[in-house]
Amino acid sequence: MFLAIKQLSNQIGQSPMTIFAILRPTFLACPLVCLISGVLALPAQAELKLCNATSSRVGVAIGYQDQRGWATEGWWNIGAQTCESVLKGPTPSRYIYVYAIDYERGGAWAGTHAMCISDSTFSIREVENCEGRGYGTGKFHEVDTGSANSWTVRFSDADEVTAEPN
Repeated sequence: MFLAIKQLSNQIGQSPMTIFAILRPTFLACPLVCLISGVLALPAQAELKLCNATSSRVGVAIGYQDQRGWATEGWWNIGAQTCESVLKGPTPSRYIYVYAIDYERGGAWAGTHAMCISDSTFSIREVENCEGRGYGTGKFHEVDTGSANSWTVRFSDADEVTAEPN
């Protein structure tokens, strides 16, 4: 560092002490900047992100199994060409289930796993006898999150559901 200051002083005709006095605040700020950079470089929190890659607004429900059993939750309303994080922190289980409906064009992104849903915002425990308990049934796609903490699920105009780790 001293060599660089000496070379700079020769180039601009100032003494090395003058150069150092001018640059001193920068040297003092470096540890703070390095600390902040280190904090900002921490890995992102785990999450489940849902992305709507369509030209319509969609409603999305999720299902999962946790320590208390099966659960379904919905609806997340996701605008066209946007994403939303619906679960922050580690996923409750390796398998997450997703079901979505297209509010504007009709139709659904349906899978093969039957779980309970409702017409309005819901959080439902257990997935058996949905109609007998006053709920509807949706066919959910299974997403195997494996060992990844963060996942993005995309719904496309081609009625496809794709999922990948973040």
